[in-house]
Amino acid sequence: MALEKQIADTEEARQIAAMMERARAAQKQIENYSQEQIDELITAMVWVNCRPGVAEKIAQHTVDESQLGDYNGKFLKISVKTRAALMDIINDKSIGVIEEDKERNLIKIAKPVGVIGALSPSTNPEATPVIKAINAVKGRNAIIIAPHPRAKITNKMIVDNMRSALEQLGAPADLVQAIELPSLELTNELMQQCDLILATGGPGMVKSAYSSGTPALGVGAGNACITVDETANLDEAAEKIRISKTLDLAASCSSDNTVIAVESVYDELLKKLIEQGGYLAQAGDYEKIAAVLWEDGHLNAKAVVKPAPVLCEMAGVEIPSDRTFIIMPETGYGPEHPYSGEKLSVIMAFYKVKNIDEAVELTNNIQAYQGMGHSCGIYSNSDENIMKLAMGTKTSRVMVNQPQAPSNSGNLWNGMRQTFSLGCGTWGGNSTNENIYWKHLVNVTWVSKPLPTPKVIPADDVLFAKVINKVN
Repeated sequence: MALEKQIADTEEARQIAAMMERARAAQKQIENYSQEQIDELITAMVWVNCRPGVAEKIAQHTVDESQLGDYNGKFLKISVKTRAALMDIINDKSIGVIEEDKERNLIKIAKPVGVIGALSPSTNPEATPVIKAINAVKGRNAIIIAPHPRAKITNKMIVDNMRSALEQLGAPADLVQAIELPSLELTNELMQQCDLILATGGPGMVKSAYSSGTPALGVGAGNACITVDETANLDEAAEKIRISKTLDLAASCSSDNTVIAVESVYDELLKKLIEQGGYLAQAGDYEKIAAVLWEDGHLNAKAVVKPAPVLCEMAGVEIPSDRTFIIMPETGYGPEHPYSGEKLSVIMAFYKVKNIDEAVELTNNIQAYQGMGHSCGIYSNSDENIMKLAMGTKTSRVMVNQPQAPSNSGNLWNGMRQTFSLGCGTWGGNSTNENIYWKHLVNVTWVSKPLPTPKVIPADDVLFAKVINKVN
């Protein structure tokens, strides 16, 4: 547990302090729960939100309140993603001895952190509270969730469901709490007073988390780049790019922001993307849409996460009503080429390169502008090309022949940990590259016993054999 912190004498500080007091009392009550008891709690926390009738209500309310994304995307997240996240951790041992290393004679014991301060974004406000809460409780922690103001009622609805489930199982409801009227001041106070921050949100909020003085797990900005090489199944690639690009109207930071095609398949891939519902931007569209999508160099909150025809209508661009995403030919990267950055919209920049080596170089250049360390992907049947991309890019995740947005945070078709918190490593200014889950939300005590036979340092002519005759 963290040492007691000095609390400022403000209304916001007092409000958070009261919530923290209740959270600490609740956490203390479950500190000695068994694995079976904890797993029952998290199972109930998911069920009360994903069950038929409730999931539909949450999905619709999320769209109505946030005005971001679409019903189908929200329903998949609250109904399917939460189930998958539960399934991913339910059999994990998170209490007591969680690992024994017999070779080194070490025993590792998991212990709760205390109270997690969780920041929830406007783009994924339906499943994020559930997934963060079950991972916190899996480690026998309490959690206080600070929602984006644009989704505060949705957040309260979900948290209230979890609190009710906890009470019905005899556990304290205050294990899960929500800031009901969020403000920057309250969020800052939460970050000051909690034991660990789990921050999912914009770069500004994540930076605040890291500079709060409280240990923090933050995530970097997304800007996924997808390579399609000469060995790819183009029908499969086009379909999966469409699935990823249009999922929840590109609310996810993992949406395909850029597609990089090797020149030998460029024209055929473009044709298939159009067949999948893509609109190829025409002369003049670049500037018109950019003028609406960005304001003073920043994404316009009123223009992001909209259906393609709606965004184009805002920009004065006419497109057929059946087009679901926009293909924007691009050649450069950086501020002078805004479509090379994250767009939070159903627009994908489309590039042509000669080969996989150019694709690796372009991916790094694009993500040096925005999204370094987050993720990239490739459609390929060449292990050599796949490993060239993986070895050559500064990225934490490489999705192979999978739709990026529903895959890099974990899905049923891969082994990635289920989460909505994607660490980007030092490339993205984060402390971890991993998909963040309960193991990041516990302290671990290492028990070290003497080795049966002590290790022996080899003789110099053995230990230094490779260099002893090469250096003075």
